[in-house]
This record gives sequence, structure tokens and C-alpha cells, in this order.
Amino acid sequence: MTRKQPIHLEDRKMRGARLYSPTAGRNKAPLAQALSLYMPHKASVLEIASGTGEQAAHICQRCRDVTWQPSDPDAESRASQNGWALDTEGAMLPSLNINVLMPLAEELHGKFDALFCSNMIHIAPKASVAGLAAVASAALKSGGEVFLYGPFLFGDDSAPSNVAFADRLKLRDPDWGVRELDLVKHIFGNAGLNYAGVTAMPANNHLVRFQKI
Repeated sequence: MTRKQPIHLEDRKMRGARLYSPTAGRNKAPLAQALSLYMPHKASVLEIASGTGEQAAHICQRCRDVTWQPSDPDAESRASQNGWALDTEGAMLPSLNINVLMPLAEELHGKFDALFCSNMIHIAPKASVAGLAAVASAALKSGGEVFLYGPFLFGDDSAPSNVAFADRLKLRDPDWGVRELDLVKHIFGNAGLNYAGVTAMPANNHLVRFQKI
């Protein structure tokens, strides 16, 4: 069975409750490798916009000491995440309904060592960048780390493919677009999250790191 998921710009297959993402399938191995180098030991991780959950399950299988809290505002995606969690021996917790444009529930404040978000901020409203920063600031313990994965722009040094991708996204929705890294750094800095570095990833994607002051 194939379903169209326009917000994700791809076709996804479904088997039972599980959704299969071509993008996650390509990204999960290099992402898990990169995160294994930076993820805090025995980290409690909140993932925002977990999508199918396939990527999270693979990361949990690589970083075996993490506790992973997936989330998504979409009910079908949360069901898929819970399906994929069956492969993680309890490392992935039941998915939560979290929308970064809404305040984070009080019981989640200061609970996590790390926050991860993959391929969201370019296919979401501009306000989602500030919303994600606010959620991260609220959710993380002091010294907690943020990992953002996806395409970014670097001013005149931007990859031409990412510039073209940004233009296509804006034609689809003027509020979407590949974000300039300097703008993301500024917004996260205003939320008390210091820029900690960037790692180049395949297909002109990057893993960007921040740390809560």
C-alpha cells in the first residue's frame, strides 16, 4: 500500500501501523553514525517531528544506551513510531503529541539530556524555528544538547542544490524554505542555546549542534 504524504514531499509505504520513508531509509545509517559520536552517555532524548519512527529505531539500535522519546503532532505518524518502537527493546517510549507552535507540557520541562529534530524546519512555518528553540530550552537539562539535521543555507557558500530546493519549497508554500544557518544560530542563541558546531553529512545535509547554557 502506498500513501501520499505531501508535507514530507515523498511517497511512503505502510505495513500494519508502520510507515516506511525513503528519506529516512537513506539517512538513518549516516545519522546514527554521526550521533553516536556526539550523543551524551545514557542520554534521555526527546525527538521532535519523529515522522515514521524508522530513523529513531535505527538510531536506538546503534546508540544502545539511549532512552528515546519520539513525538509528532500527527496521529498516524505516532502510531507508526509506536510500531517501530517494537524493534528497540524498550528504548523508544510511547510517542507523544508535541507541536512546537504550542507550549511544552510542564511535566516535560528539564527532563531530557538531548533533543533531536530531523528534516522539519524547512517544511514548516518560519515560526517553527523559534518554537523548536523554545521547546528545546524548556525540555533540556542544563548542559543538554540539541541536534538538528537537514539542509541549511550558508550565505554565498550555500550548495546550489539547496538554493534550488529552497526556491521550490517557497513556490509550494511561501512560509517554507531551507533556513540560513546564521539565522537559526541567532534564534537558538536567543533561547539560551549556544552554537556548538556543524558536521557535513551526505547529500548536502548537515548535523548542527547546540548546547543549553
